[in-house]
Amino acid sequence: MDLAFLDRLVRGSAPDRDRVSTARLVAAICALGAIVGLCMALYGLTWGTQYGAFHLLAVMVKVPALFLLTLVVTCPSLYVFSALSGTGLSFRETARLLLTASALACVVLASLAPIVAFFTFSTRSHPFLQVLNAVFFTIAGVLALRFVVRRLAAVMPTEPVSSKARLGLARPELRVVVAWTFVYALVGSQMSWMLRPFVGSPNLPQEMFRDVESNVFAGLAQALKYLN
Repeated sequence: MDLAFLDRLVRGSAPDRDRVSTARLVAAICALGAIVGLCMALYGLTWGTQYGAFHLLAVMVKVPALFLLTLVVTCPSLYVFSALSGTGLSFRETARLLLTASALACVVLASLAPIVAFFTFSTRSHPFLQVLNAVFFTIAGVLALRFVVRRLAAVMPTEPVSSKARLGLARPELRVVVAWTFVYALVGSQMSWMLRPFVGSPNLPQEMFRDVESNVFAGLAQALKYLN
């Protein structure tokens, strides 16, 4: 894991010439995702009656898998959208862009992981922990997408700046990201639903995966309904 590169990435000073290998980016996602998963799984381990080390290890694997599987599913769509907008990115460059953005999201989540652990030991509310993690993942996703916007803007061909463009309404990289963000958010949310449990419900037995029923939006609505 290239900590120096991740530090420059967080500070917004990682230049395009930084050629961190794909393997190192994947390693960073796996290592940081495991830290996030560890803190998320503490709730089931602390308050559940049927959770053990298996749950802890499973969630440490599932958080990196969530990012990598979502990338696999959505990368072709971003490549097509960006190609139609004239970015000139190859499929490999698009995949690296998403890997780097995913690594940034994992850095953000890892920095928030101690907060998740703190609330795990200070409240028994399962819906609250679900909503808290959903909010943190949303924050990380927004910051990662901001990175994608900056990188797409850097590779867009220069055009005469109109008054509309000055307002940011005609920037093609924004149109790409707005269209693709919907796809990424939809796939990522449902992927997390399919890979659950992460936090672990104290009233349910330990399982690797829950039955696929309903969808993530119905599950979040249910958590908000019983939030206490």
